[in-house]
Amino acid sequence: MKKPKKAAKTDPKKKNTVPIVDSLATALSLLDHFTLRDPELSLTQLSEKTGLYKSRIHRLCGTLVYSGFLIRMPWASYRLGPKLMTLGKIYENTNTLATTARPIMRELANNTGESVALFSLSDDTALCLAREFGSSQLVFSIQEGDRMHLHASAVGRVLLAYGTEELRERVLSVGQLESFTPMTMVDPDKIRAALTNIKARGYAINRGETELEVAAVAAPLFNHDGRVEAAMAVVGPVQRFSEDRFDDILDSLLAATGRISKLLGAAL
Repeated sequence: MKKPKKAAKTDPKKKNTVPIVDSLATALSLLDHFTLRDPELSLTQLSEKTGLYKSRIHRLCGTLVYSGFLIRMPWASYRLGPKLMTLGKIYENTNTLATTARPIMRELANNTGESVALFSLSDDTALCLAREFGSSQLVFSIQEGDRMHLHASAVGRVLLAYGTEELRERVLSVGQLESFTPMTMVDPDKIRAALTNIKARGYAINRGETELEVAAVAAPLFNHDGRVEAAMAVVGPVQRFSEDRFDDILDSLLAATGRISKLLGAAL
């Protein structure tokens, strides 16, 4: 007589729960810890980042190496594998939002001279889907695939302002919000007030809160349901966001986000 299969577990973080396989979810979660700043990680580093035993990480990484998601270096650390590049290209070529936005982002970067970045909500963070460089000598450090905190970035606050109350409570009720510079707003009440203002005027400003010398202005992208699909930001040196330039940058940004929103089916 066959033993009955165990019931599939569900992810409590998801509103609409779906069956998950714990070991697979844990293995894939290891990939989240590889970034452009940390492209190579050892067992010790992965253990410190995840809280998992090295023996378990060793087995999980072995599976990911076998499947092409990781490669093992001769000195025993790990890097992302070629399978991810293949899947990433497929995603890039089929992601309607990124492919729709990129030509307009490139035009906006050329017109303003500043970098332009596109973000969507992912696991209570802002995930960079695409970015285009401007002519400014300052290179904004965020790269495609990187994440930003919602409370301390212009795009993050846009996503918070137009998101659900449940999202705002999760992000703002964590106790002590992380401060990145002396300018970072960490008072939940002040952030809530700022979110109300953002939704009223349709854009968010950040001056030196994530990086002291960097400023950004961000606006939402709406889809055919009238929901905010993502947020797009113009980013550059603080001194280039002076009062005499800011209005021009904002007008260009709002024109660009309006065009993209219409292409996504929004009735503006």
